[in-house]
Amino acid sequence: MKLSLRRVLILFAALFFALATGMSVAQAAITTDINPAAAPTGTHLQTGTISCSVDPTTQLVSCTSFELAGVGNTNAVGTLSTTYTATVQCRNHGGQIVEVKSQVKTVPATTGNLAPKNGRLTVTALSSSPVPTAAQFEALATCPNGNWTKELLGGTITLSSFTYTLHFAGFTGDYITITGP
Repeated sequence: MKLSLRRVLILFAALFFALATGMSVAQAAITTDINPAAAPTGTHLQTGTISCSVDPTTQLVSCTSFELAGVGNTNAVGTLSTTYTATVQCRNHGGQIVEVKSQVKTVPATTGNLAPKNGRLTVTALSSSPVPTAAQFEALATCPNGNWTKELLGGTITLSSFTYTLHFAGFTGDYITITGP
């Protein structure tokens, strides 16, 4: 696989930032892809930073706000979709336990329709708040018998993945795609 100089510099900068800030390896694995063909010609970052991060304690995904310039009058929409998993066990009245995997995909967070002003587009921050609860995972789990009791195993709610996109109206594909662990 041949890497462009731009990608090598982006990867080097991400690695340097991760090492300098003590970021976890999982956070260093977050990838950002910018597709210039999916935006008006001349679109560029004016202020802020285009990034998402994962809080290692709460597993909350947060994506920053930023401003793009050179977008003309083209509207855009930002979306964040997160997937969390957990293990729920089912216990019958005799104490027998069966583990059931359960997955929740949060309702995507969205910026809604963003309209530019004077060729500049302000993209608001997004987060995966709130992280799904034990009750939500238990509600999705199916036990072998309806009389069994559902129990979430402690500490098993885990962020599986997330995808952040910024899509310009009238263009094919997403201008920005950020994916994580």
